[in-house]
Amino acid sequence: MIGLVGYGRFGRLTVRHLSPEFKVVVHTRNVDKESDIHEAGGRLVSLDEACSQKIVILCVPISAMPATLQQIAPLLEAGTIVADVCSVKERPAQWMRQYLPESVDILPTHPMFGPDSAAKSLVGHKIVLCPERIATHRYQRIKAWLKQKGLILIETTPSDHDQKIAVSLSLTHFIGRALAKFGAPALDIDTEGYRRLLHILGVVNNDTWQLFEDMHRYNPYAREKRQAFMAAMANIHEHLDEIEKKK
Repeated sequence: MIGLVGYGRFGRLTVRHLSPEFKVVVHTRNVDKESDIHEAGGRLVSLDEACSQKIVILCVPISAMPATLQQIAPLLEAGTIVADVCSVKERPAQWMRQYLPESVDILPTHPMFGPDSAAKSLVGHKIVLCPERIATHRYQRIKAWLKQKGLILIETTPSDHDQKIAVSLSLTHFIGRALAKFGAPALDIDTEGYRRLLHILGVVNNDTWQLFEDMHRYNPYAREKRQAFMAAMANIHEHLDEIEKKK
């Protein structure tokens, strides 16, 4: 009933949470993942079979979305619901409207959790839904199922999502990557604030550089927020320089 296209860490999490209630089939170019997919509760299939399901979830990198959409478009049956799980929404929503036939419904989403935070349960985690082009009754059924799983639903537009996520995710990952580049170590003499910084570092280190680069490259607001943050840091640095010169 549900087909996944792409199978990384988040794809595996998706299969694990869906397979107890739905038949889940997965297409990935990495055939070495067959046993792992089976262990998670899914079955490795051809792209044609994955795209023949009632719901198709795209679990591919943001940068791979245009090519993937063009590849699956002729394989989709009328009435299929196509959802994505990208951490940006404007561009994927635009690509889905551009490349997919009007006979299919599209539902851009952003699950605000990952393989580490939702390893045991979905309860209390957030998911963003952008109902771009989907029949109301089908959308309501999806919402009801997500609520049943204990998820907190946030309904918004792709633009509103990207503006907010440019701070809450892109900027956070930028800080985490900077801490990693700096080489921030665990210390016995530390503070709660420092331990929180190390937590950010640990979270981003579990994600790929491709995800980090894509969330900045394809979010039209990320650069602006990053530059504003850097300007604020420079301003504070200059303030401290002036104070130190007065010693």
